[in-house]
Amino acid sequence: MDLSRLFREHIAKMTTNAAKTLAETGFDALVLGAGSQMVYYADDMEPPFRSNPHFASFCPLKGPHHAIVVKPGAKPRLIRWAPKDYWYERAPFAADFWTGEFEIDEADTASGVFKKIGALSRAAFVGDDEAGAAAAGFATNPEPLLRRLDWDRAIKTAYEIECLSRATVLGASGHTAAREAFLAGKSELAIHHAFVEGAGCTEDALPYPTIVCLDAKAAILHYHAKRATGSGKLLLLDAGAPDHGYGCDITRTWAAPSCDPKFKALIGAVDKLQRELCAMVQPGHSYVDIHLAAHRMIGEALIDHGILKCSLDAAIEKRYTSVFFPHGVGHHLGIQVHDIGGRQKSREGGVLPPPEGHPYLRNTRIMEAGQVFTIEPGIYFVEMLLEPFRANPGAGDFNWPLIDQLAPMGGIRVEDNVVVTEKGHRNLTREHLPS
Repeated sequence: MDLSRLFREHIAKMTTNAAKTLAETGFDALVLGAGSQMVYYADDMEPPFRSNPHFASFCPLKGPHHAIVVKPGAKPRLIRWAPKDYWYERAPFAADFWTGEFEIDEADTASGVFKKIGALSRAAFVGDDEAGAAAAGFATNPEPLLRRLDWDRAIKTAYEIECLSRATVLGASGHTAAREAFLAGKSELAIHHAFVEGAGCTEDALPYPTIVCLDAKAAILHYHAKRATGSGKLLLLDAGAPDHGYGCDITRTWAAPSCDPKFKALIGAVDKLQRELCAMVQPGHSYVDIHLAAHRMIGEALIDHGILKCSLDAAIEKRYTSVFFPHGVGHHLGIQVHDIGGRQKSREGGVLPPPEGHPYLRNTRIMEAGQVFTIEPGIYFVEMLLEPFRANPGAGDFNWPLIDQLAPMGGIRVEDNVVVTEKGHRNLTREHLPS
């Protein structure tokens, strides 16, 4: 794909949306700050820098303190922060596929960036340097404007989808390398290293920390410790890779030949129902319906595999499925792994709350062409969630001997990244990682 052409179309769409937002909120100019570099408390060490996502959606330039000025009818201005510094290597700045879409200037201090922006009337600033913006006379992070920016970001351009696809190529390569390491009997730490090497990026560049779970650790949804010794019968790997600020978000669960055959069958069931949920993605339908369908499908799987001994209706009514599937079925994806605006009611703001009993569902919107989100059902054996049911009147609805047999394998999650198209969907993940 021609990134130059795609980015030109992307900027045209972004500036059009920005002009509409400015007109609706009474501003003449939009200033987007890349963000400030933080340091840990009482220390001079810096965590990995993450750009303000509103800045990053306009420009893939990495690093803090840059700014973009957007005015209707004018070419966007990029003021690049270029410090004079011999402590750190600064990436050389040269013409790239995106640079021709900006008027580019430089400043060697953060305050100098604001000086280069100059005086602007009725300007709105979006970013974390509220003190600098206020001193420049800009309105800082006005809520009506932010809500419109959040809403518009949910509809991805062809450029953004191409970046997500490219990230998926790297992520699929990383997952393949990690799977080979797992089947070779490697530790969680070694599997992590295999993923990073396979994806061809540094840890700091990953869109989120890898989740590398062997056996029982797969029951911890965000398990980040990586044991340096031991091997496992099951691997749950949740890991993504970056491209121009965008990141894929992929989860696979694989079993070694020595894994319990009943657990292997359950992995196959989750993979099958996950594909069925992806097939439900259609413009004009509610994402909530996919989440609720996931609970019914998971309930059926739990009953079919002998884990629950009640009817499907009883499993749903008594919320047994939430014991085994305690998170939402997915979230918006883009510049941020959990991209913003998933529960927003309209362009003006407001909240679409999740259904009662499903507090962790991050996306409640109607699906529209251009949205990108994850579909990630799972089945987990979390003792903290199971324990209250062991002694209650409904304990007989659970097959406790089988649950205790399967629990040492932890859990299962399968996650794909899906684009809503005009007539259906495109599964970015399965294009490069079929299983």
